Amino acid sequence: MVKISVILTTYNSEKFIQRTIDSILSQDGLNSLFSIELIVIDDCSTDQTTRILKENKIDYKSTLKNSGGPSAGRNIGLALTRGDFICIADHDDAWKPHKIKSLLSISGIAPIITSGYTLIDTTNNKSIEKVRKTDKPYTFFKSNETFLKKLAKSQNCQQTYIGSLMYSSAFKHIQFEEEYGMGDYDFGLELLENNCSVEYTESLYTRYVLGENLSLLESYRINDYNKNLKTIEKYRAKYPKEVKIAHYRINGNLARYYYLMGKMKLARKYFLKSGLSLKTILYFITTFVGSSYVKKKFNVFG
Repeated sequence: MVKISVILTTYNSEKFIQRTIDSILSQDGLNSLFSIELIVIDDCSTDQTTRILKENKIDYKSTLKNSGGPSAGRNIGLALTRGDFICIADHDDAWKPHKIKSLLSISGIAPIITSGYTLIDTTNNKSIEKVRKTDKPYTFFKSNETFLKKLAKSQNCQQTYIGSLMYSSAFKHIQFEEEYGMGDYDFGLELLENNCSVEYTESLYTRYVLGENLSLLESYRINDYNKNLKTIEKYRAKYPKEVKIAHYRINGNLARYYYLMGKMKLARKYFLKSGLSLKTILYFITTFVGSSYVKKKFNVFG
């Protein structure tokens, strides 16, 4: 029987961890088509998270101190995995009942399998389907096809958000960086380089976020900016075209963040580093006048 190792990192998740656990352990086909090895790593929670884990008779591990992000816990979990495939879950995700069964159905096509997902903003209950529109149940991506698009920060590519991912344990040696302890851009690139992949074109889990979440903190944005620039430098010699595009898009992303926050001097600084395009020029001009209208009518950042 195929074994699925599920790495679940938790931190102060008492409000939603039961929903996450239930969705993982009630998968269609569990113990008949596959087994689940649930590996939980708690990042020194100070609420009732660990009590809930104990009530569910889950033997969790703990980081020695709060690491400020899921990377350290994920790496601890990777070292403990014994399954044929690995999935990674956030503590507020909710899997659809047929998630594993669906991913396994196409696991013979490529060693890296992903799916679409549903994004719900819990501040206004707004739901967005992140699903590739196709008339087939899955889409195959040849070796490096997804890698090159992810490296270039393209939005028009395979859905590879970490919660949608199931991959062969042959890649368990690939770890998450712990210097910044957040994000998975570097992990995804290392996993996808020189490999083919396949995407199940349906939403198989729900990702819950707060509208005023971590990604809107300036410290988070700066760390993300520095981390991404550092990541792409590793690939500059082999993929100069994609790295150049990524450099522009990383700067453009930070520029639009500052634009949204109303810090127009900083927005202009990073727009000037994001490459010349009509869109960038219009954004730059409206940092002086007209930004309120733009922010009202368009999704500037997110």
